[in-house]
Amino acid sequence: MSTILGLDIGTEFVKAVLARPSKKGDLEILGVGKAHQQPSSMHAGAIADIPAVVATCEEALVQVEDEAGERADTTVVGIAGELIKGNTTTVRYSRKNPNKPISESEMEEIIKKVQQKSGEVARKTVALETGNDNVEVRLINSAIVSLTIDGYKISNPIGFKGTDVVIQFYTAFAPLIHVAAIEKVCAELNLDLLTVAVEPFAVCRACLGDDLDSNFSGVVMDIGGGTTDIAVVEDGGVEGTKMFSIGGRSFTHQVEEAMGVDFDTAERYKLDFDSGKLDDRIKAKVETALSRNLSVWLAGVEVALEEFEQIGSLPRNVLLCGGGAGLSLLQETLATSDWYANLPFSRRPVIHLIDVAELPNLKTSKLSTNGVHELDHSFATALGLLRVGTDTLAGAPEENKLKAKLAKLLQN
Repeated sequence: MSTILGLDIGTEFVKAVLARPSKKGDLEILGVGKAHQQPSSMHAGAIADIPAVVATCEEALVQVEDEAGERADTTVVGIAGELIKGNTTTVRYSRKNPNKPISESEMEEIIKKVQQKSGEVARKTVALETGNDNVEVRLINSAIVSLTIDGYKISNPIGFKGTDVVIQFYTAFAPLIHVAAIEKVCAELNLDLLTVAVEPFAVCRACLGDDLDSNFSGVVMDIGGGTTDIAVVEDGGVEGTKMFSIGGRSFTHQVEEAMGVDFDTAERYKLDFDSGKLDDRIKAKVETALSRNLSVWLAGVEVALEEFEQIGSLPRNVLLCGGGAGLSLLQETLATSDWYANLPFSRRPVIHLIDVAELPNLKTSKLSTNGVHELDHSFATALGLLRVGTDTLAGAPEENKLKAKLAKLLQN
């Protein structure tokens, strides 16, 4: 079968994973690559210097291809940043002829109307935030969250009769300029770009695996170098995605400022905070600086989660991934502080660092080695991009499942 490359172009690192999907829905990992970005290559999660990003991607791709012994047939690239707008829209309508079975053409018309409506909302929001009334946006991801007919939740409405239909759709849009930059990078690298995916959506797909009827629920936090991307999944459906521009680099800058050292030294102090390599005096100063930035970050998390107003209660299961998630102080604060008190959690959230070994439908021997390419929580996004790729390639493999049957309609 064809090979798929998941390319996560992050603020600090480019991470690439090459895999071959099987007919059973598994992903066989063939090669992994990771390369450090230049400081000015990215801004707020988006590409700022195309030639520099191309050079870094090329470095990661060489590692992947050397390890796998082959090139990718097709590529999925992640996109992130505050201007990515992912929301769930609820559509309610009464059918004029409730005794007529719902057809594919009727569903197709509904999907198109929701995407158009959501796109206009996204364009207005981005225009307001950027001050540019002429901004263009493009549909990146779209998925059905839930569907009911006359109050009954069903998985496939086609052929059903009924009057009152309620459908929840997740749609994500990105500014065209950001998408165009990704397309340019892929063109320079001679990669066949299959699709672009919103990164927190991709991580959710990694958690769901190949099970279209998964009942997985959780809050996913992808803490990268420049942004934190949050997604909420309820009963296997992505309720929405939110992003804000505070990531691992902001923690490093706080250490840099507090201790009067250069960025590289501050980054080393941050990374060594959990290792026992720092003497007590330096460690205490680093902890103070990290804690100060952590308060700001937690405020960003609270604001992001408050926007999921359509959800009665947030899932208790909170999964962390991305390079910034490895900071023990961040994990401990989420697990023990009262940051969640003003949010609709029924009880204290349970905090987990995503364990790649526990992600479904993944076949790899690269999980527990001590080599350069060890797969850990920081690769969750790249693995999720692979899953989005298999979704796109699969089309409609199972005619009796709505999410598969309408996959083509839900692609950009």
